[in-house]
Amino acid sequence: MLNETMDTVPLAERSVAVRLESPFVSVAGLLKAQEGRASKAFAMRELPFRDLVNVRGDLSDPAFVDAFAQVVGCQPPAQPNTVARGNGYDVLWLGPDEWLVRSNALVPAGMLEAKLAPAFGETYAAAVDVGSGYTVVEIDGARTRELLSRGCPLDLHPRLFTQGQCAQSVFFKASIVLIPTGDDRFEIVVRRSFADYFGRIMLDAVASLAS
Repeated sequence: MLNETMDTVPLAERSVAVRLESPFVSVAGLLKAQEGRASKAFAMRELPFRDLVNVRGDLSDPAFVDAFAQVVGCQPPAQPNTVARGNGYDVLWLGPDEWLVRSNALVPAGMLEAKLAPAFGETYAAAVDVGSGYTVVEIDGARTRELLSRGCPLDLHPRLFTQGQCAQSVFFKASIVLIPTGDDRFEIVVRRSFADYFGRIMLDAVASLAS
């Protein structure tokens, strides 16, 4: 009887009843304690439940580019490791035919995929919601680049890696996408499976700043 009842409820209404749980739930206490100690040197907070969509397509296909721009508000960036700004979305270059689109604010999961997929129509393109598999962290402070350099192999000098850019890399053993959003501020896209490890290793690195 329960299954029969649920089958009659529209999918959009069923999703409202789903309880969202942060990938950092297991380290929530540690993160909360760190927020209480936040200083000008370093601060970290999670930006959970962003709409994240992986998009694949061909930039030489005007139908794909136009459909993407109509929904997102900008064309996919063609230059490697750059970010394009749309209507409430950032588009991160991941490869010649791959981008990660993320919302700038908390929005119901799956909204962008539901718009992009039908907009692409018969074009050789795909839009896949990956929001449940990732989360976003914001870090800032005067020693943020120093901290990142302890576990990230990228050259993070502000003359080389600044706003408008992004890069896939690692922080120690955690796969990340790193996005500068200010002089000493970054957003980091982290896989859910690495969230606990990332949170703990980041806080360990923060503690080492004082040593």
